[in-house]
Amino acid sequence: MMKRLFFACVAALLCGMASFAQEPAVPEGPGLEFVVELHVTCDPAFTVGDTAHGRRIVIPITGGTFEGPKMKGVVLAGGADYQLQDQEHGRTELEAIYCIRTDDGVSIHVRNWGLSVMGRDESGRTQFYFRTAPKFEAPRDSPYGWLNDAIFVCAPGPNAPGDTVCLRVWKVL
Repeated sequence: MMKRLFFACVAALLCGMASFAQEPAVPEGPGLEFVVELHVTCDPAFTVGDTAHGRRIVIPITGGTFEGPKMKGVVLAGGADYQLQDQEHGRTELEAIYCIRTDDGVSIHVRNWGLSVMGRDESGRTQFYFRTAPKFEAPRDSPYGWLNDAIFVCAPGPNAPGDTVCLRVWKVL
C-alpha cells in the first residue's frame, strides 16, 4: 500500500512538473474594429525651416468630412499637421492637431501622432510606411465618450482629389 502511495505521489509530482515546464500559451494579437474614414482638406504646406530637430513643415487643416458606423460629421478648420522631416533618412514625424464636430453637434478634439518612412527593401524597391495613433478627447457624457477609453490606429485611405487627405481609423480591441 505504501509503495502504491509513493508511486502515485511521484507520478503526480512528475506530471505537475511537466505541465509547469510547458511554455504558456501565447495569446492572440489584438483585433481591430473600423471606426471612421476622414476626408481632410488642407491649405498648401509651408516650412519653418531647418530647426535643431529637423525640417519643420506645417500643413494647415481647412475642413473636411468624416463618416463611420457610429459617427458622422465635419472636420473643423483651424487645426494643422505639424511635421518634422529627417530628409537624410527619409523619415517624418507627424502630429496633426484638430477638432471634428459630429452631425448631432458634439465637438471632439483629435491629436494624431505618427510616422511616415520612405525607404528601399532588399531588392531596391521603394517602400512607404505611414501609420498614426489618433487620440480622441470627447465629452464624457456624450454618445462619443467611448472614444476616450480606447487606443486607435490610422492608415491612409485611397488617394483623394486635390488637397484632400483620406485617413481610416480603427479601434484596437
